[in-house]
Amino acid sequence: MSGPIVITSHEGWAELRIDREAKRNSMNRESRQGLLKAFEDLRGVAKAIVLTGTGGSFCAGMDLKEREQDRQAGIEGAGEEWIAVNMAIRKHPSIFIAAVNGVALGGGSTLINICDLAVASTQASIGCPEMGFSTYPGMAGPAAQLSGITRKQAAWMVLTTNRIDGATAERWGMVNECVEPDRLLPRAGEIAAQIAQFDAVALEESKKALDRIPAFITDWQEAMDHGQMVNLTIRSKTNAQAEGNARFAAGIKNPGQG
Repeated sequence: MSGPIVITSHEGWAELRIDREAKRNSMNRESRQGLLKAFEDLRGVAKAIVLTGTGGSFCAGMDLKEREQDRQAGIEGAGEEWIAVNMAIRKHPSIFIAAVNGVALGGGSTLINICDLAVASTQASIGCPEMGFSTYPGMAGPAAQLSGITRKQAAWMVLTTNRIDGATAERWGMVNECVEPDRLLPRAGEIAAQIAQFDAVALEESKKALDRIPAFITDWQEAMDHGQMVNLTIRSKTNAQAEGNARFAAGIKNPGQG
């Protein structure tokens, strides 16, 4: 794909790279619309999607210069469009893996938290600079707290504008792993390939369940019952569970089996 979003397809998974290095991969209108189109192009094609940036930046958030120009011209809607991009990731059947190669500010940190999994480079630098503009990070703040980090950790990012590195992000649970820069994309690719071997329906329904518990379901009994319903839904849409049980009965190990 030409333009600011580059798709590299692999067997069962794909890499999406934001390609605006001169603008630190900030999200202008073309980039936002490019991501939405890429998501649709990969629906039903890629079971896992690695999201990364070009050069020394993952994503520096919204393109504030373009947004200011739009406001002066009486054009609004950039914020709503950015929310739509992030919600498209949550609603997409694919598993999204953020490969955080460098600077991730504001909306860049939102992308990390909205993705299902994340791997960070030791050179990652993650922060919320909005308070310097006397602004609450309207998307990055909520995304940080919904990601599961503690209130004080979220407050550190929202209230101080201090950045955290990849190792701190791993310690906080904001990313799953922190690796050296030359291992970032290979590692993200390994995870994507591992996920791509699984059944698409099982992945999609499990992603939905991870969003519901404990965001909406906090009672233990209700959560356990919901887990049973998730598997009923999977069995109604695919024969993958029956095939996995048949392999086990035949002495063939399934992925992840000891």
